[in-house]
Amino acid sequence: MKRAAVLIALLLCSFAAEAQIVNRLKVDDEVFQRYAWGRMQMYNPDNLVLADSLYQAGVLEGTFRYKCLGLALEFPVRFAQGNYGRMDEAVGEIKQMLKTRPDTRAFYFSVINEYCQYLIHSGRAADAMLEAREMERLANRAKNALGKMYSYRIVGLIQSYRSNSWLAVQNFEKAAQYCKEAKAEHELPNLLVLIAQEQTKLGEFDKAEKACSRAEEYQAFFPSMRIKTLMTRAYLYNAREEWESFWQCYDTLVADPLYEMQTESDSRCRIDVVYLRSKGLFEQALARADQLGTAKDRHSMKHGIYAATGRFDSAYGELSQLMNEKDSIYIKVQNEDLAILDAEMNNAQLREDAARLKAQNQATILVGFLLMFLVAFVAILLSQWQLRQNLDELRNKNSQMLQARISYRKFFDSIKEKNALKLMIMLNRKSNNINL
Repeated sequence: MKRAAVLIALLLCSFAAEAQIVNRLKVDDEVFQRYAWGRMQMYNPDNLVLADSLYQAGVLEGTFRYKCLGLALEFPVRFAQGNYGRMDEAVGEIKQMLKTRPDTRAFYFSVINEYCQYLIHSGRAADAMLEAREMERLANRAKNALGKMYSYRIVGLIQSYRSNSWLAVQNFEKAAQYCKEAKAEHELPNLLVLIAQEQTKLGEFDKAEKACSRAEEYQAFFPSMRIKTLMTRAYLYNAREEWESFWQCYDTLVADPLYEMQTESDSRCRIDVVYLRSKGLFEQALARADQLGTAKDRHSMKHGIYAATGRFDSAYGELSQLMNEKDSIYIKVQNEDLAILDAEMNNAQLREDAARLKAQNQATILVGFLLMFLVAFVAILLSQWQLRQNLDELRNKNSQMLQARISYRKFFDSIKEKNALKLMIMLNRKSNNINL
């Protein structure tokens, strides 16, 4: 009961200010609170019931936004269960509903960002890279800074997965630069935590401490940051071998009621191994290390434990397997790079073909327009010529008729003159006869 009260208090705190759980789809308060409660316990299997109820509400009311919220609650649980097929289907349905809707861009980018994290954790970095590139292209077309921020963040996570901590930091810092432009300051503490984690791996402990302290400043507004900053500090103290601070941080972390609900099993297992080893409980640490989900983590942790206890033969065996695993990862990375390059080349070829087809269509339209203009121009010339011919013919006819009329009048006048002359002669003759 006490735990539930604590969770409710934390949830209400998250509603008191703009928090990481943002009402990006602008749904009504009751639905958003149900969704936000599910986000607070994102890996809890009970979320599947809540997700289904939201989805069915969307079906009944014909509201795609409710369906999107339900699917967004479902796929983290599917990832934790290892049901990657269903996770892909849930995200695919969200993409289909939202990709062409500019008014839902923020939620769309947020979902793809989270999905890419799960792709990376499940060893599908190439798919995550392609998703990041697609997000970046969409963000550039839409001039959306939030999409650019998330795309850099995903690339940073991929570089971290490949143990390229320096490149990871560079991408996380670029993502942080877009936070202000995107008015997404609520994402900044997450990026600061990621930067601190990579700087710890690089041995830049002072920089990591500073980044972690900056992230902790946001805990009053974003309660879920407490878990992430505690875990980051725990690894920082472990790297510095500050055991008292590490143990205190670990005890505070595992006592937090949100710890299990906001972290997946491998993260909890990994820090448990570090804690048991630091306490000298090597056998328990070895047993816990065997529960890690990835071979690389298992061999790495067990190699360190065997080396610390002086069991060098076993340590060498774990190291050999770790090197083999790293070699296979290296080969996998190369294959992923080739796959990404091939996909990018195919996409580039498709874009080039589309541009060429567009240019051809434009040229065809232009030629068609010119032909139509030419035909119309020729038709106008022909009609003008025909009209001129008709006018000339009409003028000739009129001229001929005028000439004929003039000739007829002249002929008539001559006849008239002849008749007058004849009359005069006849009158003269008659006069002469009378005189005679």
